[in-house]
Amino acid sequence: MMPLPKIGSILLRLDRYLLLLIATVALAALLPARGAATGWVEHLVVVAVALLFFLYGARLAPDAIWRGLAHWRLQALIFASTYLLFPILGVVVTLLLRGHLPRDVLTGLLFLCLLPSTVQSSIAFTSIARGNVPGALCAASLSNVLGVVLTPTLVSQLLPAASGGFSLSALEDIATQILLPFVLGQAARPWIGAWLLWHPLPTSIVDRGSVLVVVYAAFSAGMVAGIWHQLSLGSLAAVLAIDLAMLALVLLATTLTSRTLGFSTEDEIAIVFCGSKKSMAGGIPMAAILFPGHAVGLIVLPLMLFHQAQLFVCATLARRYAGRDDPIPRACRPAVRPTLGDPA
Repeated sequence: MMPLPKIGSILLRLDRYLLLLIATVALAALLPARGAATGWVEHLVVVAVALLFFLYGARLAPDAIWRGLAHWRLQALIFASTYLLFPILGVVVTLLLRGHLPRDVLTGLLFLCLLPSTVQSSIAFTSIARGNVPGALCAASLSNVLGVVLTPTLVSQLLPAASGGFSLSALEDIATQILLPFVLGQAARPWIGAWLLWHPLPTSIVDRGSVLVVVYAAFSAGMVAGIWHQLSLGSLAAVLAIDLAMLALVLLATTLTSRTLGFSTEDEIAIVFCGSKKSMAGGIPMAAILFPGHAVGLIVLPLMLFHQAQLFVCATLARRYAGRDDPIPRACRPAVRPTLGDPA
């Protein structure tokens, strides 16, 4: 069995990235991109997003997906949580809160619910909790592959006014900035995939860097457009409370459903961690493509808060799962070393 990471060191690394996000927002508030600088920032966002999905394609092993699909009940339940339960929950929440929060924030809450699961942190927490790591790997990978198409499609159906609909221009942007780099990454995988898996630093830098670039661009555009006066501290606290409530509800639903359907504890762990996560690394770049630039800052705010909440809550939950009585001898447990603190 792998040594259980100290939860304090995990949270410390999460805090550092949160501080970087806060610093990026502060920089956008003090020095927003204006004039010619706006064009340079927009080009940088396009390059960062394309590079991010190229590396995702290069790292993702197609055979791992096909192997995991054999456990179709587990995959189906995680898919249902990600792309059915969450969207229904998002629609209900936005309908109930209409008129109580700014429109772009409500758009952000629903957009959050339409995103794929995370990859790195879902697998990492499943490993810490001694769950079904291969099942989590397959579910998280499949969620992100399908999310490249499903998320924009769901946005076009549920948020047509905010996103401008699924226009030809939006389709071209998605194809050139997400699908094409991903396909090129898959094509390049035989030559660079193994190297990237053994050297995670470049992918980690692009993961975090692309999010920081898009966050700066989004919040900078919001500052120039003067939208931040729409959000009070009370509204910010309300968004965080809503995020926590949605996370708690999905955690409870996935736990109870997996137990009712007779899944093993190891499968339950994979279902809980993969079915309750939402990807910030994929979500923020998608938001930059799908929504008007001046509105992206408020739209991604619920996602940024949800991301931090899910990491802290799931770190605590993984520790509790890991402390359970386990009849399996230690020598028989998988030794998977996770990478934590990712923005995915």
